[in-house]
Order: sequence, then C-alpha cells, then structure tokens
Amino acid sequence: MSKLIKFGEDVEGYNIPVLNEREIRAAAGILFLMMFLTILIVIFRQNFVPLKYAVVIFLTDIVIRVFISPRFSPSLIIGRLIVRNQIPEYVGAAQKKFAWIIGVVLALTMFIHLVVMNAYSPITGIICLICLIFLFFETAFGICIGCKFYSMFFKEKAQYCPGEVCDVKSKQDIQKTSWAQLLIVCGFIGYIFFTVSMFNDNFSKKPYDLFGLETPEQAKLEKP
Repeated sequence: MSKLIKFGEDVEGYNIPVLNEREIRAAAGILFLMMFLTILIVIFRQNFVPLKYAVVIFLTDIVIRVFISPRFSPSLIIGRLIVRNQIPEYVGAAQKKFAWIIGVVLALTMFIHLVVMNAYSPITGIICLICLIFLFFETAFGICIGCKFYSMFFKEKAQYCPGEVCDVKSKQDIQKTSWAQLLIVCGFIGYIFFTVSMFNDNFSKKPYDLFGLETPEQAKLEKP
C-alpha cells in the first residue's frame, strides 16, 4: 500500500524519488489552458459557471497529486500519454510536492470563495493571476516558481532541478546574452509602443468584408 501511494518514483541512478518533468510541464499546459479559457469567459461574458467547474477540477487534481500519488493525477496521466515518446527528464519529487502544496492552498481558497461562498473579490482575481503565472512559467519555461521557495523552508538543498539549475556552474557560450541582444529586446519593446501610438486608430477600424459574404442582417447587428 505504501508503494501505491508513494510520492515520486524510484529510478536507477537517482538516490531520491523523482518525477518526470516532461509530463509535469504537459499537465501544467493542460491546466493553464483550462483556467485561462474559463477566466476569459468570466471577463467577456460574465459567466462564472465554467470557472467554478475548472476550480473544482484543478483542486481535485492537485489534491490527488499531494495526498494520494502523482501517478493517479488525471492531468499527469494525460501528460504522460502526450509525451510518452520523449526521453524522461527526471526532477526531485520533494520540491515538486512543496510547490503543489502551495497550489492546494491557492485552489482551496478559490474553491471556498467562488464555489462554497459563491462570491468573487480581488482575492479571487489575484489568486487566478498567481495560478496562471505559476502554470505558464512551468509549461513555457520549465521554471517551477513554487520550487524556488523550497530552500526557504527546508535546510536540505533541492536535488535534480529542471535544467540542473540547482547546480552552480558557469554558463556555456550559447547561454550567454550580449549587450547587443539586450538592446535588440529593448528596441523591439520600443517599436511595439511606437506602433501602437502611430497606428492604433487605424487598427481599431473594423475590417471590411473582402468577398461580400456578410449578410445585411449581420451588418446591422454589428453596427453600434
């Protein structure tokens, strides 16, 4: 029974339980997409029903990870199926568990506010934003923000971090960023602001129907 609900997997060559970072990132992408779409529905349609279901799903999934076993998490199972042909990238299970405990606290707070109390406030908005940031950084950059706080609460150093960021080492040439590259990024940001200031009025105009496929009824409905 202890093996069934054990947190992490025993893999030859690793002296602590580990998890597959590739399936974790895939699962984070799935949860991010679900939360992002339901939040958009709230913003544009004032419909909280999909978000309530999403919060329940999110909380259930992450509770299974922390209190039962990651191997039974639906999102991680789907993530495993998606990346099953990729070579695993093993990461320490301890820091992931700590990060997911933070997720449980956030999801539970959302569940109490939005589902149990049926209320929304700046608290729910801030928590939604934090969850999206955590999930996005995990799936897009492979950065576990929650894992960063692990060393603040535990004396032992985190092992087997994604991209080996736990190990202090010098950057390779391909990882270094030159001043010219930084200037290019700054210039690109300035270019975006310049484009918005110069062309925003033109961009705000509704495109015309090039092939005349729009019906008169649709045209009337879209007029202010």
